[in-house]
Amino acid sequence: MCQTVIHWEILCNTGMAAYATLFLVAFAAATILPLQSEAVFTGLVLTETYSTLGLLAVASIGNVGGSALNWLLGYWAGSYGQRKWFPVKGEALERARRHYQRFGKWSLLLSWLPIVGDPLTVMAGVMRERFLVFVAIVTIAKVGRYLVLLALAQMWIN
Repeated sequence: MCQTVIHWEILCNTGMAAYATLFLVAFAAATILPLQSEAVFTGLVLTETYSTLGLLAVASIGNVGGSALNWLLGYWAGSYGQRKWFPVKGEALERARRHYQRFGKWSLLLSWLPIVGDPLTVMAGVMRERFLVFVAIVTIAKVGRYLVLLALAQMWIN
């Protein structure tokens, strides 16, 4: 696998390529890109080659980092919501604001969900959710999801 992903001998010999790939996939999967970090994470756990704590940390940091990028984009985009060129029109943006206000910051516990999670993290930025609160709640959600996957993979192995 290592030769097809990256040809740098040092990275391959230390396993760093796997961790780097997991980080990049987890980061990108938290954005609008249709990637599945769960599959990469679980596959690496099932190889029993890498530290499970290391995989958990790398996947979680990458995924929370991607969500933080979404928050930043939302924070920036929120000030442009009324512009003609903005892709989300006023009515849809206002509806999303009402939903976020109704459920508030705790809706971020669903940030791990496919399809729903990414827009939630963007909306948190638009709504100017405090960044540290955002990171704390999203981290709980993302780490929780990876812990469940880790437990399932461990059950499969045993």
